[in-house]
Amino acid sequence: MKRAIVIGASSGIGREVARLLLAEGWTLGVAARRVELLSSIGAAETEQIDVTAEDATVRLRSLIDRLGGMDLFFYASGIGKQNRELAEDIELRTVETNALGFTRMIGEAYRYFAQRGTGHIAAITSIAGTKGLGPAPSYSATKAMQNVYLEALEQQAHARCLDIHFTDIRPGFVDTALLSGDFHYPMMLKPEDVARDIVSSINARRHVRVIDWRYRLLTALWRCLPRFVWRRIKL
Repeated sequence: MKRAIVIGASSGIGREVARLLLAEGWTLGVAARRVELLSSIGAAETEQIDVTAEDATVRLRSLIDRLGGMDLFFYASGIGKQNRELAEDIELRTVETNALGFTRMIGEAYRYFAQRGTGHIAAITSIAGTKGLGPAPSYSATKAMQNVYLEALEQQAHARCLDIHFTDIRPGFVDTALLSGDFHYPMMLKPEDVARDIVSSINARRHVRVIDWRYRLLTALWRCLPRFVWRRIKL
């Protein structure tokens, strides 16, 4: 039996990935802050988890126990917002969710798999971690942190001879509620297409996956730009 837990399954990419995993025969546990939105997915177990709450790891362990174990941990929680005026509440809330919440949940999944000696952690980060983005400072900074954190855990797992696999999913702009508003984002991706790519990448045990090919070219270009050029670009 393949058992997976999806955090952030109430909407968007997380919900689409949950549906695809079910279709592939996974026994599924799902969690989100808005637990009322999870009932229609058809998962074996559900749990209300706010990744910023101190009891989030306890609730995750409860969900794992009720599911009978966990082989795949898929993390899709996160927030992001343009904040050109650097409003304090937006910056701090983003850090609390994308940095502290991410570390809390990924860390607990890692500890669980370390005890078992095997497992797979996959998480949605973003291409925004490639470079510091002026319109969304805390968002791009926390996404870079997520990229490096997963890379560090992968190295640690290898050093400890743990059979734990990692998949860092880095989509471009996806047409979800996270990007709703007046601003028009270019090269928008459909959640269904992104979810299919994610599940394929998980099955292939890819280490890092930038979605899609246009964003792979774009981020490759970004990495080549020297700092004195990057800071002059108006986004």
